[in-house]
Amino acid sequence: MTAEILWSAVDAQAATNGKGPDLWRATGVSIDTRSVAAGDLFVALSGPNHDGHAFVKEALKKGAAAALVSRRPEGLPEYAPLLVVEDTLAALTQLGAAGRARSDAVVCAVTGSTGKTSTKELLRGACTALGKTHAAAASYNNHWGVPLTLARLPKDARWAICEVGMNRPGEIRALTRLVRPHLAVITNIGVAHLEYLGSREGIADAKAEIFEGFEPGGKAVLPRGDDFFDRLSAAAKAQGAEVISFGAHPSSDVRLLDYHPVGEGGDVVASFQGQALTFHVPFAGRHQAINALAALAAVQAMGGDVERAAAGLRALRPLAGRGARRRLSLGSGGAITLLDESYNGNPHSVAAALSVLSEVEPEGQGRRLVVLGDMLELGPDAERFHAELADAVSKSGAARVFLCGPLMRRLAEALPTRLEVVHEADSESLAPHVVAALRDGDVVLVKGSLGSRMKVIVDALLAATLEERSTEGGKDAL
Repeated sequence: MTAEILWSAVDAQAATNGKGPDLWRATGVSIDTRSVAAGDLFVALSGPNHDGHAFVKEALKKGAAAALVSRRPEGLPEYAPLLVVEDTLAALTQLGAAGRARSDAVVCAVTGSTGKTSTKELLRGACTALGKTHAAAASYNNHWGVPLTLARLPKDARWAICEVGMNRPGEIRALTRLVRPHLAVITNIGVAHLEYLGSREGIADAKAEIFEGFEPGGKAVLPRGDDFFDRLSAAAKAQGAEVISFGAHPSSDVRLLDYHPVGEGGDVVASFQGQALTFHVPFAGRHQAINALAALAAVQAMGGDVERAAAGLRALRPLAGRGARRRLSLGSGGAITLLDESYNGNPHSVAAALSVLSEVEPEGQGRRLVVLGDMLELGPDAERFHAELADAVSKSGAARVFLCGPLMRRLAEALPTRLEVVHEADSESLAPHVVAALRDGDVVLVKGSLGSRMKVIVDALLAATLEERSTEGGKDAL
């Protein structure tokens, strides 16, 4: 089957005011030569560590249809298919704006302190059951990720889902005006990025910026049990939006009635504005059931068939680093279960992951092992937030606890003496201790902020095993 043309040279030139030959046609957009595919338009972004112009030749050699550049890289033939602009990031943003402008899709934006990516994936699965759906890859939610998502938006998509993130005021405002959503979901208001926003009120106000980009008749899907529901609701209504609430709160429009862990997910009973619905969520934890309600509330708000959408959730698998569950064979015989939550961490998400760990039964004589790294950007109360995790760790049923980073020392000090605790300065120093402790039947949770580099622990566990037999959440399942 012939791939759909996403961008012609003429259309891309018009969108970016770029110059160059007009004979190429692109079927995709890429910013990374490691994943560039034949037919992609390669965008040479310049950052603090890498300049994409150095990889243009490689991208074209791999079959890229053209390269978007701000200067001609050395060593290219005269006829190389280049789209030359003043600034490649600005041009990518313009390309995203043009992709959004030509689309007739229902556009949904998702933000929140935790659960953004999971909710985006749940919404993607729900919408895919209803029609052609385009969604942000991985956690592409920043100043280049959102434009890239929109630049990749197929012309005939029925649903489009953008994840929108921030760590400072004003960042969501700029992104939502690019996305122009018909509907926005806010998952919750926590303490992530408190260092830059000062207070939870500041976080709520920064998240509420997402309403400023609404198309006429916008709708806001908000967490009814959150401390800042009234604040968020008022901000949405000030933009003329209709508010739909979700959660376990008795007054929620879409309400969680019951949740039971089943396998690597859970069965949910919910009320959708008075109508009962039972469905399965393939992501583990009650918090994921709440995220699924947000996704299905969004579908219902935009006129979609909720029963069909709920059935579509079954096809999903957790992302690597965000709840993927792996069964790893040990060289000495037996196996362990790895709960890979290594991508990021804050107090709310760490507590949720610990709750999931408590629901997973070790095999035979296996134990629950907790491996945590520092939670970053929490401001002056960071040490207190780490110490306060002691109760959640204790309730998880952990037999041994492995911690790294200066902030996690506070948790080490707060844990009960009955627990065996190992603390190291960083993930590289901690990894050998975790590997040495493994035994048949163990369940190992790994979590921490991205800056704590907990993937080092995951990689060490993978290197110490003979093989990997993927269970419900494979390494790159999504």
